[in-house]
Amino acid sequence: MTTVQQLVLASTSPFRRELLARLGLPFETADPDTDEAALDGETPTATALRLSEAKARAVAARFPEALIIGSDQVACLDGQIFGKPGNHENAVKQLKAMRGRTVNFFTGLCLLNAKTGNVQLRGVPTLVTFRNLSDAAIENYLHREHPYNCAGSAKSEGLGIAVIAKMEGEDPNALIGLPLIALCDLLEHEKVSVL
Repeated sequence: MTTVQQLVLASTSPFRRELLARLGLPFETADPDTDEAALDGETPTATALRLSEAKARAVAARFPEALIIGSDQVACLDGQIFGKPGNHENAVKQLKAMRGRTVNFFTGLCLLNAKTGNVQLRGVPTLVTFRNLSDAAIENYLHREHPYNCAGSAKSEGLGIAVIAKMEGEDPNALIGLPLIALCDLLEHEKVSVL
C-alpha cells in the first residue's frame, strides 16, 4: 500500500535509508542538520528521544504536509554516553572502555505528522556485549571499518559485527539506527499500513 501523505526520513544515513526502503513505502530523505550533543544532566534515554524529535522538527518546515521520521542513537556504559567518536583517537578510547562489557545502545524514534502536529516517540534499547578485544584487534577493526560516525564506534551492519559477542533487543534493526518494528506501529497510528 502506498501512503497518501508524503513520508520523509530526516537523515542522511545510507543505513537508515536502506532500512526504511525495506518497508516498500515511497519516501524522501532530508538532512536535519541538528546539533547532536547531549545536554548537561540529560539521561542517555532522554538524549536519544530529544534528538530524534529535533531531527524530525528540523525538516518539518520544508515538508509541512508530511509524516517525518527522526531517529537517533546513544550508547551508554556506567552512565557515560558514547556518541559518534568523530575520529580514530576517540574511537580507540570508546572501544577500549567497552571491551568485554555490556553496553546499552538506546535508539530514539520519532514520527512527526507535520500537518497535524502529532508527535509519537518510542525508545528501543539494545544490549550489546563486546568481545574482549586486544589493542591490536581494535586498531585493525578501526583501520578497516572507519566507524567514526557510529555511536559507540560499533558499525554492526558491517565489520563491527565481529567486535560484538552478543546482542539482546526487541528489534535487530534498532542497532543499525532505525527500529522498523516500532516504526510500523507508529505508522499504523497515522493510518499508514505497511501491508
